[in-house]
Amino acid sequence: MVRVKVCGITNAADAQKAARLGAWALGFIFYKKSPRFISPFKAKMIIETLPPFITPVGVFVNHNFGAMRDIIGHCGLRVVQLHGDEDAHFCNRLRRDKTRVIKAFRVSEKFGPDDVKGYKVDAFLFDTASQDLYGGTGQSFDWRLLLPLKSQEVPLILSGGLNNQNVIDAVNGLKPYAVDVNSSIEESPGKKDARKMKDFIDVVSYISGPQVKSHDLP
Repeated sequence: MVRVKVCGITNAADAQKAARLGAWALGFIFYKKSPRFISPFKAKMIIETLPPFITPVGVFVNHNFGAMRDIIGHCGLRVVQLHGDEDAHFCNRLRRDKTRVIKAFRVSEKFGPDDVKGYKVDAFLFDTASQDLYGGTGQSFDWRLLLPLKSQEVPLILSGGLNNQNVIDAVNGLKPYAVDVNSSIEESPGKKDARKMKDFIDVVSYISGPQVKSHDLP
């Protein structure tokens, strides 16, 4: 079973739809330069309405450690995704606070297994490298660059321009722990398209084995 994380949640309606359709986790972006930025106050309100067993993930980019801890406590987060230039020491400090850490890496043609060495985290997430953006580019990368990491114990999460077509080969070839989807299932930045979201989750469910079954849309 490959899990689906829907990232860039900005409103309660999209959060509920994603949960109902079978998403495993929802990403809330606290990076102010992102078009999908959400305030901690609004995120907390949405998180409090989520069904059991849906994991809210706070997404941060080079955030101040103390301010991040305040947001984690305010929103009741247990998992964070560090999408900036955070080093292994920064990740370790968070984990000592009983926070589970997903460390994101931006993948270019120069990427190699040594790039993740020294990081003791709960999962690695791989996104497309960009000189201007820390994520949300909508661009894919060659997932085969990650094949040397399949044998290591840290779960792999695949991101970067995934849609219901290119995710098929990626899931079959890499067999990641989870996939992360954002811009390809949107009507506009921060507003999800329910039909695209359902199609993506259904494809991942079909090719990777049984998981929570999506409900039909009304």
